Amino acid sequence: MWYPATVTVAARTEPVSLVEAKRHVHAEDFTDNDDELGLLIACARNHVEKYCNTRLVTQTVVAKCDCFGDFTRMSEAPVQSVTSIEYVDATGSPQTLADTVYELRADGLEAAITLKYGQTWPATQPRSRIAVTAVVGSDDVPPAIKYAILLFLSGGYEMRENAAAPEWSTLDCLLSNFRCG
Repeated sequence: MWYPATVTVAARTEPVSLVEAKRHVHAEDFTDNDDELGLLIACARNHVEKYCNTRLVTQTVVAKCDCFGDFTRMSEAPVQSVTSIEYVDATGSPQTLADTVYELRADGLEAAITLKYGQTWPATQPRSRIAVTAVVGSDDVPPAIKYAILLFLSGGYEMRENAAAPEWSTLDCLLSNFRCG
């Protein structure tokens, strides 16, 4: 079982720029709302990442699981690389798994860590967790996701109060094909 990942190196960019957001909400000629638009961009990315269960831009996370069998399906997507795999061995000593033991198989939104030929997973201490540090996300955001982010932020920009959400929206339609898990 995978547990919620912790971001250790935050995204340095957003999938939508402030210029794109300002153009979308017709606010190119003034800077009064730049901070609010920046916040809305970050909120929209966060919402889309949670809705789709994918990371949109490059960031580093630590994800923990119960056993090496969980590696058949990673909890994060897309995975660019695995930095380290740490575990507690059967004697209770912390260990880092050598990268000669495993390989990353990243297929778009589906990623797995598998054993290299002739290797075996090491024994772990019962009830300990395995920590995978990985670089995840992609800086090539599909147009439908970018547009969904723009729709989300423009809704927040234009209606600055709480509103009831419809049962199925354009946002849902744009994002439904990008959900993982």
